[in-house]
Amino acid sequence: MKKLTAVVFTLLTLASSTGVARAAAAGTWEARIRATYLSMDNKSDAFSALGINFPANAVSVNSKFIPEFDFSYSFTPNVVTELVLTIPQTQDVTLAGVGKLGTFKHLPPVLALQYHFAPGETIDPYVGAGLNFTLIYGSDLKVANVPLALEHSSLGVAGQVGADINLGNSVYLNVDVKKVTLRSDVSVMGGAKLTTAKLDPWLLSVGIGWRF
Repeated sequence: MKKLTAVVFTLLTLASSTGVARAAAAGTWEARIRATYLSMDNKSDAFSALGINFPANAVSVNSKFIPEFDFSYSFTPNVVTELVLTIPQTQDVTLAGVGKLGTFKHLPPVLALQYHFAPGETIDPYVGAGLNFTLIYGSDLKVANVPLALEHSSLGVAGQVGADINLGNSVYLNVDVKKVTLRSDVSVMGGAKLTTAKLDPWLLSVGIGWRF
């Protein structure tokens, strides 16, 4: 964290010497690459299985760093839409008192609408809101050799705050925080629902963007 703070401070210092950034005019496209830490909230309902009463929040999914790619289009200098993409991710699932249940894969694009408060300034903060559609597939989950199933998709809301920091020549540093709704029922394969996993992750990102 200290190293990340030092890097951000250095880039802010460099940005302050570049002068005022060029505002993104209507019709401007932008592309970004970001390193994102996917931090799962890991809440779940209490349930009973294998003759055991499992408490709330017994199901957990690992947090991890993921690559992120996103594209933006400016309707006006202040109003921007953003499509956030990544590559398919594999996550581990564990159950308290039992251990690892297996893995599943997901692809979680986000489409958001942003409002930029200071387009054309060196530091341009913004807020945004939108939708997250997560495709869930490739699940390989078992408990006591009994296969488990997840829902195939999750549709939820997403909120974000962030800032673009001008580095000159249409290049900028981006820092961004998102909160996303991501949930799935966990069921016995072909049978009854056991619990609902409420992952609702935070996405903490830093990256570089380019305007075209």
